[in-house]
Amino acid sequence: MAVMINAQTKRIGLALSGGGFRAAAFHLGVLKKLYTLHLLDKIDLLSCVSGGSIAGGVMVTHRDPAEALLALENYLATRSVAVASVIGGLLDPFESRLDKLAESYDRDLFNGRTLSTLRDGPRIYFNSTNLATGNLFFFVAGGGHPEEMGDHEFGVADASGFPLCKAVAASSAFPPVFPPLRLDSDIYPPAGRSEYVTLTDGGVYDNMGVNPLLLARNQLDYLIISDGGKPFAVEDRPTEHGLVVLRESLSIMMEQIRGLEFDRIEYRHKAGKGPTPLWFSIDSTEGEATPGDAAFASAIRTDLKLLSPAQLNVLARHGASLLEARLTRYSPELLQAH
Repeated sequence: MAVMINAQTKRIGLALSGGGFRAAAFHLGVLKKLYTLHLLDKIDLLSCVSGGSIAGGVMVTHRDPAEALLALENYLATRSVAVASVIGGLLDPFESRLDKLAESYDRDLFNGRTLSTLRDGPRIYFNSTNLATGNLFFFVAGGGHPEEMGDHEFGVADASGFPLCKAVAASSAFPPVFPPLRLDSDIYPPAGRSEYVTLTDGGVYDNMGVNPLLLARNQLDYLIISDGGKPFAVEDRPTEHGLVVLRESLSIMMEQIRGLEFDRIEYRHKAGKGPTPLWFSIDSTEGEATPGDAAFASAIRTDLKLLSPAQLNVLARHGASLLEARLTRYSPELLQAH
């Protein structure tokens, strides 16, 4: 962990945004590039949302980075979980659609692991949104520190035995497709203040996952933000239909939060109170490997459905290219660090 630059130890944080399988494939390219640049094992802290939680979860459950990258790529190339989870949850009177989603993650990726099994890896946050408090709710593990869950208002509780699949499912429970995850006070004792809490997709609060990485206690020097989420698109024929208006309203609010987070990161750094930011969004043409990659990648849906080989290839290529372009331009010292 950590990297040496000019004989000084520097800490790197990596934020993996939400955006379904599209974001996970975009992050796959970023993670592959970090691996080839010998920086992947230098990441001290990960903060993940939704599709980013899938990618981050796979990475920290394998000791061999090459094996982890292959496992993530195979998963994205062969799985489609949204339809099965929705239908299964509707037909099963004893389990919800979210339960089915968590089961699919456990079967295909996590094999019964709890958060305590991540203790020897890098510190990682799986972010969701607490509908009881309106705050970011995190599950955090790794880094040799205790596993915790909670938010800044209700407080934290032990999460050592919490299933990894449920943490990732809560982070990716995009409404209204998936219901929220309910935590009663026997699982999360601070929930006793309101009997229970319910957790929905982390993208509702912060789709880029930058908030945990800005905490003073994490003391980062560099912050890499891989944003594979849905940039708001200008419509020549804006909708007039009620349900679509609700969906687009959520997209507008998320875009507003996205812009505010970028400004927050930039101003903190300029004031000398934050890490060097290296961010890139999926719609960026600055640094794309092949003309048209940004447009093609941005047009791919942000759900949990199977990606075609062409989609997976372009998304991974685009993520890798944007990362390398930002490192070359803004932090070339990281390219020489070992």
